[in-house]
Amino acid sequence: MQLHVYQINAFTNGLFSGNPACVVPLSEWLPDDLLLKIARENAVAETAFFVDLGYTFHLRWFTPEMEMDLCGHATLATAHALKEIRKYPGQSIIFETSSGTLTVQVSDDLYVLDLPARKPASTTLPQLLKDSLNIQPQEILKARDYVLVYNSEQEIKDIKIDRSYFDQLELGTGGVIITAKGSQCDFVSRFFTPRASVFEDPVTGSAHCSLTPYWSEILGKKEMTAMQLSERAGQLLCRDKKERVEVAGKARTYFVGKLWTE
Repeated sequence: MQLHVYQINAFTNGLFSGNPACVVPLSEWLPDDLLLKIARENAVAETAFFVDLGYTFHLRWFTPEMEMDLCGHATLATAHALKEIRKYPGQSIIFETSSGTLTVQVSDDLYVLDLPARKPASTTLPQLLKDSLNIQPQEILKARDYVLVYNSEQEIKDIKIDRSYFDQLELGTGGVIITAKGSQCDFVSRFFTPRASVFEDPVTGSAHCSLTPYWSEILGKKEMTAMQLSERAGQLLCRDKKERVEVAGKARTYFVGKLWTE
């Protein structure tokens, strides 16, 4: 079987920055084990698969290790592939997903994702996570992901993680966000996943489902700018809507190609 594949860099307007995702259109769903094999072969943080349902699109996300419950950057990448490559005519793209209905509004070259809010609550730091960190956080919270709050952007840049401890954590589809107020934006972050083939995710849209309500309350702002301080880096615009959040960014196509499943 021959399939189209598009690699899109999300949350950036540059070719070698942001978070790369592969997008694969399907006419019907293939077996889950085959979808996982394709994601492993693509070897990026996420591969998005979608089926056109007519008015909406059924969307699923796979890392090289597992199916995810939510992925922001691969959703943005899929919207970009639909608009720029497949010439979808509408300005509003609706996805049916395991996290409910997600809408992406397209405004010029900006993609605005409407996502569920996941406000984190105070919790304690697991010993394995504590032992893995060279700098300890000032505040510990958790939703799907742990959210570790630090004093400064410089501390976020200086964090080093000992994987001999970190990779023993069992977090399911979750990961660990480290965050602080930003010097050139409202807040900054980095994101790490135990035992993942992509250990530090370049730009994590779903993490901002927790970061947006947290920083909105701390800063007293509904609209905020954010930076993810990975090596590739990415820029996001965030808006708190209480039960929902808006996470917006740009995207660039890296390649358009074909793959074979046998």
